[in-house]
Amino acid sequence: MTAFTQPMRALTLRLDDELFAVEAQSVREILDLVPVTAVPNASPFAAGLINVRGRVVPLADLKVAFGMRRAEPDQDTRIVVVETEIDGEPSIVGVLADKVYDVTDIEPAAIEEAPRVGMRWRPDYVRGIGKRQGNFIIIPDLGRIFETQGRRSAPHAAAEERAIS
Repeated sequence: MTAFTQPMRALTLRLDDELFAVEAQSVREILDLVPVTAVPNASPFAAGLINVRGRVVPLADLKVAFGMRRAEPDQDTRIVVVETEIDGEPSIVGVLADKVYDVTDIEPAAIEEAPRVGMRWRPDYVRGIGKRQGNFIIIPDLGRIFETQGRRSAPHAAAEERAIS
């Protein structure tokens, strides 16, 4: 886990029934749903591309990485465009969110390491678990998720997804 010594300014969002937080400084913009161009034979994690101000940006579904059920987009669905480091290079990616809430500060004392037991997700995908107003907030390690999920080939990812289902 990355040690948090300063309050984390975070954008909170919902994936399935879980509350997540991404560092606000990494967020470039929040978009309503836009047309998505499917990429043949791509992993379900990043199966499409979007146009963000004339730039081609991969669109990722964190639900795939976290093994959550995928649902059809609705009026609350948003795309959070973030800058994250992937293999040492700054990269712009879009992330699907079921709902975007607000920007808030999470105090360092309210962030703990993800437990090794009882987690339904890969612990290396979680930088920490925050607490705010009695709720848990998952702080994902976006760089690690994109590095790991991006290396997976589509046939391997599809076989793994079938095995999970």
